[in-house]
Amino acid sequence: MNETPRIKIGEKLGFGAFSCSSNITYIFKNTYYLFFLTNVLEVDMFWAGIILTIGMIWDAVNDPLLGFWSVNHRFKSGEQMRPFALWYSIPWGILTVMLFTDFGTTKRLTIILAITVYVLFEVFNTITGIPYNSMSGLATDNDADRRSINIFRNIGAGLGSGVGAVACLPLLRIFGAIGEDGNLIKDGGSRGFFIVGVIMAIIVLAGSFVHYFTTRERVIPISEEDEHISVKRVVGMLVRCKSWWLNTLYFVCYGVINMLLMTTVTYYSTYMLGNTSAATMIQAAFLLANIGGSFIVSAVDKRLGRRKAMLLGTAVAILGKVWFIIVPSSVGAMYVNAISLGLSVALAFVLLNVNRNEIVDIIEVDEGRRIDSMIATTDNLVNKLAVAGMTQVFTLSLAVAGFDAKLPVQSDAVINVITLMMGWVPVIITAIMGVAAFFLTIEKEHAVAIEKRRSYKG
Repeated sequence: MNETPRIKIGEKLGFGAFSCSSNITYIFKNTYYLFFLTNVLEVDMFWAGIILTIGMIWDAVNDPLLGFWSVNHRFKSGEQMRPFALWYSIPWGILTVMLFTDFGTTKRLTIILAITVYVLFEVFNTITGIPYNSMSGLATDNDADRRSINIFRNIGAGLGSGVGAVACLPLLRIFGAIGEDGNLIKDGGSRGFFIVGVIMAIIVLAGSFVHYFTTRERVIPISEEDEHISVKRVVGMLVRCKSWWLNTLYFVCYGVINMLLMTTVTYYSTYMLGNTSAATMIQAAFLLANIGGSFIVSAVDKRLGRRKAMLLGTAVAILGKVWFIIVPSSVGAMYVNAISLGLSVALAFVLLNVNRNEIVDIIEVDEGRRIDSMIATTDNLVNKLAVAGMTQVFTLSLAVAGFDAKLPVQSDAVINVITLMMGWVPVIITAIMGVAAFFLTIEKEHAVAIEKRRSYKG
């Protein structure tokens, strides 16, 4: 399928720039937003969980809606995906600031505003993220280049997450949200969170613009069909593809495991280690392992094959949690947990995204129409619903256990919830992830699709 020109390093860096900038903001939001709601805005944990769940569910629902619209949409340039990064990043940046704004209203109005802002934030996060998840399949049909692009995306994401993990806390300190002791200042630190939100918005805009101006859409569809494709037809295309089902299940598990670490690490550091700032070093260990793992993904995939490489990632994640499950209070066990998960996530991210690109090719050959954005947005729908559900489980479990943000020391029941969500729950989910990888035969399906495509072109 080597029909498009080989991708140059500058374009790969453009993909990495977008993932770097968006992940800086992603880490800031995922690490501090729930904390901001409960500890700065003083929203009850139950309602904070409701806010996150509503936003996540809407974000999940609008994914396939926007994906379906983009399948039937062309920009004036004739492009399908790339311009989203340019036109919709500005409102996304504005809403990033509003997400961490204390409007100084009543508790009820604070909750209403938080839900509204979070819903809008997720809408534009989705719109701007469409090219991020689809462009690697449209930029090239060369398998090695696709894998390379996704490696650059993962390195960018790792660097961005690393910057977010390392820099966000110092920024919150500099601008008066977190004190020198590593904990929230007495007056709540709302001004500091607002200023850091502005910085996040500027970073998001920079990454989006770089991505737009350095990347190109090159893959020419087999069919020149230009008619609007129906929802029924799109659903049928996906349902008939076995690899789509299994890769989606794998992706769902990946998303939930990531969410659990990013969300629980702040609470673990605050209430088990006694210092909120300890989350920074734990996240840094995770992200360094993730970036380092990115450099071996290509070699592992080539040597072991896709299925075995994915299974290796799940095995590493499970083995890395054994010590933590036995001694959850051990700082060393927490670091081993984070490092093993970082290596596992590096394999998972690159391979599941290469799988996405190949699934588009398989469906195109079988069905006669490319649906790049629908692959990325439909599995995002399922993934985000699962993440929203697990977030609700986590926050409800904390609420039932008696979590109180005003207490410097939490009850044993609260501590048990935190350790469970960092230990046994991810182990079970990772095992399901391994089952999905075991039954995935995408390499064989894609090889057949390549031969069919060549016969069409011939």
